[in-house]
Amino acid sequence: MNSTTLSNYRWRVCALLFVATTINYIDRQILGLLKTDLSTEFGWSEKDYSNLVMAFSASYAIGLLFFGALVDKIGSKLGYTVSVVVWSLSAMAHGLVRTTLGFGIVRSVLGISEAGNFPAAIKATAEWFPKKERALATGIFNSGSNIAAVVGPLMVYWLATNHGWRNAFVWTGAIGFIWLIFWWVLYEVPSRHKKISKAEFDHIHSDQEVEEVKSKPVKWLKLLGIRQTWAFVFGKLLTDPVWWFFLFWLPGYLESIFHINMKSNLGLPIIIIYSITSFGSIGGGWLSSHLIKSGWPVFKARKVSMLIFALCVVPIIFIQYSNNVWLAIALISLATAAHQAWSATIFTTASDMFPKRAVSSVVGIGGMAGSIGGTLFPIVIGTMLNHYQLIGNIGVGYNILFSICAVAYLLAWGVMHLFAPKMERVEL
Repeated sequence: MNSTTLSNYRWRVCALLFVATTINYIDRQILGLLKTDLSTEFGWSEKDYSNLVMAFSASYAIGLLFFGALVDKIGSKLGYTVSVVVWSLSAMAHGLVRTTLGFGIVRSVLGISEAGNFPAAIKATAEWFPKKERALATGIFNSGSNIAAVVGPLMVYWLATNHGWRNAFVWTGAIGFIWLIFWWVLYEVPSRHKKISKAEFDHIHSDQEVEEVKSKPVKWLKLLGIRQTWAFVFGKLLTDPVWWFFLFWLPGYLESIFHINMKSNLGLPIIIIYSITSFGSIGGGWLSSHLIKSGWPVFKARKVSMLIFALCVVPIIFIQYSNNVWLAIALISLATAAHQAWSATIFTTASDMFPKRAVSSVVGIGGMAGSIGGTLFPIVIGTMLNHYQLIGNIGVGYNILFSICAVAYLLAWGVMHLFAPKMERVEL
C-alpha cells in the first residue's frame, strides 16, 4: 500500500458484488419463471402460489434482521460466505422436493439465507467507496438483479426444456459455490488488503471514517429510536412489495393477458423488460453521484433523484388501457427501471446517514420491513387474482394491482421526507 498512483481495486470488489447479486436473483426467480409448469404438476391455484411467495418473503424478512446484525458482527467477508453457502444449497434442494409442503420448506430456507446479500453488499460498498461513488457502485451491483432477469429465463427455460425443471433448480443453485472461490481469494477490507495503493486507500476514506475493525456493532433496538432509521424503513416497506410483484407475477401476467408462451420463446418479453431495467439501476446510481460531484449537497442530490424515479413509475397506471403487448412491455419497463434506480439510491441513503458499523443493521431492518410488505402484498394479489379469475376477468385484478404500484413510490418519498428532510448524519 505504498504507491501514490490511484489504483482501481474497488471496482473489482463492485464486480464481485454484481455477480453475487445476479446469482441471488437467478436462484429466487426460478419459481416465477416455472410457475405454469409447477402449477400444473402440483395443482397450485393463484392462492397456493401466493402462499409460496409469502413463505419466501416472510423468511426473507426474518433473514434480513438476522444477517443485518450478523454481518455487522462478523464482517462482510464471512457474513457473505455464510449467506451464499446456505442459499446455494437450499436453491439446489428445490429440485429434490416432491410435495408442495417441501417447496414451502426449502423456499423458506432460501428466503432466510438470500437475505444476507444486500446487508453484506451495502456494507462492503461502504467499506470500499467514498460517498460520491457509492450510489454508482450500488447501482452497478444492484443491476445484477436485472441481468439475472435477462440471463435467468434463457438459462432456466433451456434447462427445463432439455433436462427438466428439477435440474434447472440444481444447476442454477450450484453457481454460488463457484463465486465463493473468487470471493475468498479477492476480498478483504481496505485496511487489511495488500493490493490497493495508498492513493486509493486515501481516496476511499476521503469523506468518511476509517474502518472501525474492532468497534462493536450497534444494537438494532437502539437504531429503532432514530428517525433516520424509520425514513429508510418506510421507503423500503412501501416500495419493495412492488418489485416482488413484478418479479414473481410478470411471467404469469404476460401469459394470461397476452397469451404468450414464455417457454417457447425463452422468456423474450421478460428479457427485454429487464434489459431496459438495467439502465435504470446504473443510471439511477449515476444521477445522484453526478449531482454530488457537481456541487449539490448529498441529501438534495438523493432526494431530487428519488422524486424523479417515483414520478417515472406513475405511467404504469395506464397499462389498463392498452391492448398492445409492446406498449404494455414499454410501460412495465419504465416502471421496473425506475424501481431499480430508486433501489440503488435508497440503499445509498443508509450509508449516507449511518456510520459503517451500523449500516448492515439498518439495511437489515429496512429490508425486513420491505419483506413484511412483500409478505402481506401477495395476500392481496392472490385473493384478488383468484376472485377475478373465477369470474373470468383476471385482467381487472392486474389493473388494480398496477394502479397500486403507480402511487407507491410517491407515497414512500413523502414519508421519507417527513422523517429525514435533510438526511442528517447519525452520531452513535
